[in-house]
Amino acid sequence: MSSNPGLPTATTPPVRIQQNILARSERRLLNWLCPRLPAWVTPDQLTALGFFGAVLVAAGYILSWQDSEWLGLSLAGYIVNWFGDSLDGSLARWRQIERPAYGYFVDHSVDAMGTLLMISAIGMSPYVRLDVALMAVIGYFLLSIHTFIAAKVVGEFRLSYMAGGPTELRLMLMAMTVAMPIIGGRDISGTNFSPFDLFGIIVASILVTLFIVQSFATARMLRTRGG
Repeated sequence: MSSNPGLPTATTPPVRIQQNILARSERRLLNWLCPRLPAWVTPDQLTALGFFGAVLVAAGYILSWQDSEWLGLSLAGYIVNWFGDSLDGSLARWRQIERPAYGYFVDHSVDAMGTLLMISAIGMSPYVRLDVALMAVIGYFLLSIHTFIAAKVVGEFRLSYMAGGPTELRLMLMAMTVAMPIIGGRDISGTNFSPFDLFGIIVASILVTLFIVQSFATARMLRTRGG
């Protein structure tokens, strides 16, 4: 048992905090889908399906060098990725077959690989520089690291920041993907940055700033608690 009642014990599951804009609508949809999935569908299969969606997303961006119509594959991949990634844990909880440690580890490990694959592939398209895409990946991973640490030391697993979560991020990337062949990847006034590069830099800056702010806020709270 922990000597500090303000900190979670090893057996206390973290409280899920999800305050993104689409959270309620998404939860209703997931609750509707779970009982309608065939009995042979398992959470592990859905996790694998989500990663397959990430592969489709990456393939579409890379193949867009040949033809921008390949971006349609990326759009389809985002939907597949959402379906698998959002339903794996929901289905396990619905069927009451959760394996908290195994599910937590596998789900987030696969998510990390999928995120790296998708965002890096954006930097391998004709529209975004690879270094800019990797800056966005770093920002996302920094915020993810904060989330995972806070789940351990504070007992809160935050799934959203600034009213945005993974679903909103996918929709934002899908909208950007639709705009790519329309706007094109030309540099802005000889800056060597396309409009999508500037957008990526802004997103990366926001993510890193959130990490810094949330880290200081959490450290201050823990110091106050004496943890």
